[in-house]
Amino acid sequence: MFHLQILLMAFRGLRQNLVRSLLATLGVIIGVGAVVSAVSILEGAQRDILDRFESLGADQVLVFNGSDRRGHRRTQMSSLLPEDAELIAEENQDVIIAVAPQYTNYAQVKYYEKNTNCAVLGASPSYASIHQYEIVDGRFVTREDVSGNQMVVVLGHKVKEELFGALPAVGKTVKINAKSFIVVGVMEEKGALGIVEVDNQVIIPLSTAMGRMFGQRYLTMLTVQCVSAQRVPTCIERVKRSLRASHQISAGDDDDFTVFTQDQFKQQLGQVTMIFAVVLYSIAGISIIVGAIGIMNIMLVSVTERTREIGVRIAVGARRFDILKQFLAEASIISMIGGGLGIVCGWAIANFLSEFTQVLQTYTPPMIIVAALLMAVFVGIVSGIYPAIRAARLDPVQALRYE
Repeated sequence: MFHLQILLMAFRGLRQNLVRSLLATLGVIIGVGAVVSAVSILEGAQRDILDRFESLGADQVLVFNGSDRRGHRRTQMSSLLPEDAELIAEENQDVIIAVAPQYTNYAQVKYYEKNTNCAVLGASPSYASIHQYEIVDGRFVTREDVSGNQMVVVLGHKVKEELFGALPAVGKTVKINAKSFIVVGVMEEKGALGIVEVDNQVIIPLSTAMGRMFGQRYLTMLTVQCVSAQRVPTCIERVKRSLRASHQISAGDDDDFTVFTQDQFKQQLGQVTMIFAVVLYSIAGISIIVGAIGIMNIMLVSVTERTREIGVRIAVGARRFDILKQFLAEASIISMIGGGLGIVCGWAIANFLSEFTQVLQTYTPPMIIVAALLMAVFVGIVSGIYPAIRAARLDPVQALRYE
């Protein structure tokens, strides 16, 4: 009952200076809201990227162009050739199911007055099977298309919708950078494979992309499918051995290619996420500190303005500890209300950004809500300790004389 009276007195004290109390609460709202929105954005982005990488499959190995060391400098170089894919598949049939060479560039795809800018992927028939990427209409790129440099194209789901809508696309002619291609297939709605939005791309034969379209010699990457996830380490060693021999790399020299697996991507993602986490949490932490300073300032002003009231309470029998608890209660109430509103605001901001951008994914872990409330209470107690102690130590005689 006595503690309830202290809480009621704390509420009464805050209500008497409502505007000032709301301003103090605003600092906590901003701080906690910044923490919740930062965590939601970071957790959502991390989950989204992990889901994308997991769509690649644990049995896949990705090979990219590497770096060339020249003295103390490293320069990015192109090294992967279409012949490398054939060589890897031929030499390692016991550990490798298929190899998909890929070349990617960007172009404008046009069908009469409708057009869209999207990725153009030069691929072989193994690309669809490795990624379990299904055709919903027509067919995929064939070996004959690749060997004959055929001007045929397979549309991603989004590209088909933008150019043709509900109309059939197979058999129609589209322009890719002003060159005519016959649509031979339409892919299923897939979303993402790794970091690539495959719905917003078109697929043409690898030889056509590298030769007739863009005039390139080197691949963008190779995707290697191992016989199982357990054989991935062996697969990596075999791929490296084949490529080093093909590229005539001497013993002791660096590879001119880079091999990645799903686990390596996850490790690098964790490192990048940690950097962003430090930056975002630092900004949010500064906001919390500003909010705490605001509460302390308000409470110190309140102590000064209510000096005579404190003197009267002590004179009629209130203990110093009771005064201490009242001011701590006021600081805690401000921080708890601010923390609750901050959680709602942070969650709302994160969801607004997700809906507005249509790209950013957010996720608010339940634990962050609990942690944010505890943090708000902690901030209130810490920022209210000094003003509460100052109020409790007032000399009642001098306090009664205070005007």
